Amino acid sequence: MEISSAAAIVTGGASGLGRATAAMLAANGAKVAIFDLDEDRGRGVAADLGGFYAKVNVADEASVAAGLAAAQQAHGLARILVNCAGIAPIGKTVSRDGLAHDLSVFRRTLEVNLLGSFNMLSRFAARVAAAEPDGEEHGVIVNTASVAAYDGQIGQVAYAASKGGVVGMTLPAARDLAGLKIRVVTIAPGIFLTPMLESLPQPVQDSLGGQVPHPSRLGKPSEYAALVEAIVRNPMLNGEVIRLDGAIRMPPR
Repeated sequence: MEISSAAAIVTGGASGLGRATAAMLAANGAKVAIFDLDEDRGRGVAADLGGFYAKVNVADEASVAAGLAAAQQAHGLARILVNCAGIAPIGKTVSRDGLAHDLSVFRRTLEVNLLGSFNMLSRFAARVAAAEPDGEEHGVIVNTASVAAYDGQIGQVAYAASKGGVVGMTLPAARDLAGLKIRVVTIAPGIFLTPMLESLPQPVQDSLGGQVPHPSRLGKPSEYAALVEAIVRNPMLNGEVIRLDGAIRMPPR
């Protein structure tokens, strides 16, 4: 799909992987809408990119519907969706104190990371399906999973389950939407220099980066964005989950 002049939506676009992706799309001529709960950062990024911001809770049907309608009014029908919104709580199945995992935390993680991704995907696709065809393909959806979907570490049970769900829905969603000429691809990043990792001491960042076989460093958000660009541009990439991880396989802890 041609990025130039296309309308695009990036969830979690106020920071990290989402912000880098929004910047890449804007640099390539797309009209970008930022969906995020952080109003200050979201508005700031949108202003920097000449885009549009909407405060959207991806796990809420009404919030997503309103955001999609507002984005369409601002930029026209979006043909590109990149789902980057997510949370990553830490908690063992049973804590050191012998307490069961807080079910509300587990549920919230699934709601944001899995249900939120599907909520955006489904409602975005329905809008695209109702529009006039646009060449060989009508839309492209890129989801964000994680290597934790395959190598979940101790304390990542909720996060790994949510990202495993994103991996699992990729192929059937692509098959569901194939007749509508909408592609679905998922990226499973490894250890990237997101705001959460940037807050860690430099020795800790260096230690984490040293676990990556090659290149032996933390991933750059711009490298995630570069893969999004390649996916959007290549019409044969569909129904696939791509690990972007420098060949790392995460240890138990």
